[in-house]
Amino acid sequence: MALVIVCILLLGYLLIVTENITKVNKAAVAIFVCTVGWVLYISYGTEFVTRQHASEYANFLNGRATDGRLVKMYIANNIFLKYVGRACEIVLFLLATMTIVEILENNGCLDFITQLLKTRDSKKLLWRIGVVTFVISANLDNFTTMVMMFMAVRSVVPNRRQRMILGSAIIIAANCGGAMTVIGSPTGLMLWHAGLATPTDFSLSLVIPCVLAWALPTWWIGKMLPEHIDTEWITLPYRGDDTRLEVWQRFMMLVVGIGGLWFIPTFHNITMLSPFIGALCVLSLLWVVNEVFNRKLLNMGSMSDRRIPHVLFYGNHQLILFVMGMVLALGVVKETGMMTDLSLFLQKNGISSMLIGLSAGIVSTVLDNFATAASYITLQSSSELNMAYWKIVAYTTSVGGNLLTIGSVAGLVLMRMEKVRVGWYFRNIGWKAGVGALVGTGVLLLTLA
Repeated sequence: MALVIVCILLLGYLLIVTENITKVNKAAVAIFVCTVGWVLYISYGTEFVTRQHASEYANFLNGRATDGRLVKMYIANNIFLKYVGRACEIVLFLLATMTIVEILENNGCLDFITQLLKTRDSKKLLWRIGVVTFVISANLDNFTTMVMMFMAVRSVVPNRRQRMILGSAIIIAANCGGAMTVIGSPTGLMLWHAGLATPTDFSLSLVIPCVLAWALPTWWIGKMLPEHIDTEWITLPYRGDDTRLEVWQRFMMLVVGIGGLWFIPTFHNITMLSPFIGALCVLSLLWVVNEVFNRKLLNMGSMSDRRIPHVLFYGNHQLILFVMGMVLALGVVKETGMMTDLSLFLQKNGISSMLIGLSAGIVSTVLDNFATAASYITLQSSSELNMAYWKIVAYTTSVGGNLLTIGSVAGLVLMRMEKVRVGWYFRNIGWKAGVGALVGTGVLLLTLA
């Protein structure tokens, strides 16, 4: 049965890799794999529990005779809920940060970012887009940042080929920026919530490699653009209560939202509570400020006129379900003991953890970078804090996702929005991103040596 569960996971990986061909949403695949896996696990629970948790189960029985009902109770309360808690920590953090972005977007607070893009000089526009995406993705999750920047570029650049090039630069900046901090991507969140990485040490180790992996291909991409780009700057449409807010009010909300996220690591160090509590605290504060500034509209019942960013909303929920499904799916495979057996096999054959971590970058070029990172994190049996392996996996899976559009959620979104083909992307962008990734990898290995 353990082999059956592993085969179901591998089949799920195959469907995730071929999502652009099969058109089967990978969030649906992840949820299916996790539910089927746990149903099969609990159906054969006696064998798994007695082999993996013999002493703990004996303490749970406390002298009672074992039966199928008690085994299922033990699995549901002592094994399954542990993985649900880990997944919920990540999901609640993502939900809070994504809601923060939606509140800021609804109130026009992100228009300050769009104004930074007002230039017809292609090089200036490219670097402004890159810098803004890189910085924001380090503080928000990279998927939310990427969608936000895609929408900004689509609103000002009418030429499709130029949007394809700029969109590719956004993918690289979002993935590299997100890899630089523990709150910038689901992978970093997973490491932080599991107590495997601390924010300061993680960022200090990855900042230079991530900057190199982003800046070098961005400079290269700039050579593909003409000297000047035709842009369309139109007056923002009336957006309900958005136009009622003064500039200082929008700026204050931006400071509360983004500035509050910067404070979350400090909040965690002071209280030792899960980081998602800090994110919810920031969300609640921003929510109160939002209602105070828009109290007249709230009293008038005009909230129904608010402009909802449907693309962001839909994409966010897919990402949340995908993360939840992958964490639970890998959890059930780990509970079968197959991950431990594979880890011991690799160690017995002299394959170092460094080499295993580097191989994650290759896998992430075709498999989603979070699915790859989560798999490699689960594979490692050690729980050492700030181990070099965690940083290598976080970095290589992020930059590996830049080589092909199918390697990250950002790439898949670009394929759908601009009809970018995998071949075009690799010929024009992917290999450049690969060179930058290799340079950054070299620097990372030197700093960790």
